[in-house]
Amino acid sequence: MKLGLLRQGDIDSALAQQFNYPIVPLGGEGGVTTDVIAAYMPQSEMVEPLRALRSQLSLRWTAGHRILAITSPGRGEGRSWLAANLATVFAQMGQRTLLIDADMRYPSQHTLFNLSNAQGLSAILTGRAGREIIRRIHPQLRLFVLPAGLLPPNPQELLARPVFDVIMGLFAEQFEMVIIDTPCATQFADAQVIAARADAALILAHRHSTLQTHLLSCMKNLVESGANVIGSVITDH
Repeated sequence: MKLGLLRQGDIDSALAQQFNYPIVPLGGEGGVTTDVIAAYMPQSEMVEPLRALRSQLSLRWTAGHRILAITSPGRGEGRSWLAANLATVFAQMGQRTLLIDADMRYPSQHTLFNLSNAQGLSAILTGRAGREIIRRIHPQLRLFVLPAGLLPPNPQELLARPVFDVIMGLFAEQFEMVIIDTPCATQFADAQVIAARADAALILAHRHSTLQTHLLSCMKNLVESGANVIGSVITDH
C-alpha cells in the first residue's frame, strides 16, 4: 500500500474472497449504487444496525417463516433502502434470499442494483414471463432480485389475484428468505394487500419525518387487513 500498488479496498476484497464474503462492485453492470452499502462496503459501521435487525428477525421470527414485507406510511422514508440492505445481509449469512420489488407505482430496486426493468413482477403476474427473469446479483452471493417490471395500469388488482399467492408459495419453497419492497401504505392500498399475503410485515418510520398519526394509521390499516405486523424500525437514512 505504501508503494501505491494496492488500495485498502483491494486488500478488503482479497480477504473477503478468502473467507467467502463477497464484496459487490460499486457502480456499473453487475454492481450496485451507493445506497446498497451492505453489498459494496460490508465492513462499514453503518451496516452493523442492519446486522442487529437481521439477528433479531432470525432469533424471534424467521423459524418457519420466510416472506417479509417492508412497509412505511409515506414515500421517501427509506423503505427501499432498508429492503435492499436487509436482503443483502441475509444473503451474506449464507441464506438463499430473494428481494422482490412489488412497488409497481414507483419502483427503485432495479436502480439500486443496476438492473433492467423491462421485465419483472408485473410480467410474471400476467403470465408473460417466468422465474427465469430473476437476477442473481453476484456469483458468490446468494442474493436474487426480481424487479417490478413495466408499470401496469392496475397494480392493486394484479396483486390481489390468486396467482400472487401461488407465486409467493413457489418462492417460499425455493428461497430461505423473501423480502418484499412495497409501495407507501398511506397513499395506496397495495401494501395492505401484499402484507396480508406475507408471513409478516415490518413498518419503517423516518426519524424527524414520519408523523406519529401516519404511523398509527399505517399500523391500524395493516392489522385490519390481516397482516402480521411484527415490529417497526426507525431510520435516519
